[in-house]
Amino acid sequence: MISSEDMVRAALNAATNAGADVPIGAVVFAPDGTVLAEACNARETLGDPTAHAEILALRAAAAKYGDGWRLDGCTLAVTLEPCTMCAGALVLARVSRLVFGAWEPKTGAVASLWDVVRDRRLNHRPEVEGGVLAQECADLLERFFRTQR
Repeated sequence: MISSEDMVRAALNAATNAGADVPIGAVVFAPDGTVLAEACNARETLGDPTAHAEILALRAAAAKYGDGWRLDGCTLAVTLEPCTMCAGALVLARVSRLVFGAWEPKTGAVASLWDVVRDRRLNHRPEVEGGVLAQECADLLERFFRTQR
């Protein structure tokens, strides 16, 4: 089985395609560890506020797997702790496991600011592993934002 570190490395690789967008990458893995979909942030490119890496990867994976929207047994790997929109989407998609890199204290919805994915009021709660290759993921973002200032 593919390791959590290898999953986040795949997400880091996807993030390198972000161009003018914030370099965040996401990859959805099938239960057997094969890649179903990968994406990077594309808000600037697409002019779409919902074009976060996670949303784009979840959409593409759902088109290939399962019944068209459920991602039971799948793992979402992402370079940054998901925001509320992305955390809600992965819960609604029934993703079984979330693996992410850097923590996001300003907007993180998987423990930092909120904890959407483990809210007992929701009908699905994925397994979560955060902080995987956190420094590598944070470094990528820091380099990007240094060039923006």
